[in-house]
Amino acid sequence: MKTLVTYMTQTGNTKKIAEAIYDELEGEKEIKPIAEVSDLEGYDLAFIGFPVMQFDIPPKVKTFLSEKTAGKNIAIFMTHAVPEGFEAIHSWTGSAEQAAAGANVLGKFDCQGELAQPVIDMLLQADDPEMKKFGEMGPATKGQPDESRVQKAKEFAKEVQSKL
Repeated sequence: MKTLVTYMTQTGNTKKIAEAIYDELEGEKEIKPIAEVSDLEGYDLAFIGFPVMQFDIPPKVKTFLSEKTAGKNIAIFMTHAVPEGFEAIHSWTGSAEQAAAGANVLGKFDCQGELAQPVIDMLLQADDPEMKKFGEMGPATKGQPDESRVQKAKEFAKEVQSKL
């Protein structure tokens, strides 16, 4: 079995989770940024990861999911700045599944990552009180994803791979 772990990262959070998933996989495997992946031919399974940006999937990832995953076994993972269980996460993961509608989605994983300081600064300057609230949560994300989240990503990798 040949597995690909591909990801988009801006601050390193998603790359950290991608590497944890990759390290846990058995068999032939590759890891590379999504920008370097032209298609999923030759892979039995692909883990596709991304950060949540502006409360949604990055447009390049959404295009990748909709154009490159049909008929493929995939697993989706994402990092975000809100605590796990935050209600909006369901719409973010659902959006990813909708984009990958033709794929066989074997699992989804999300975890908190550290919110970048420039984003915190921008949110704190926002006129929208909801955006300011997100900015105020920023310091609590320092050091994420932590070791417990990395361990959960490794367990996710094993669980998904065991389905094939």
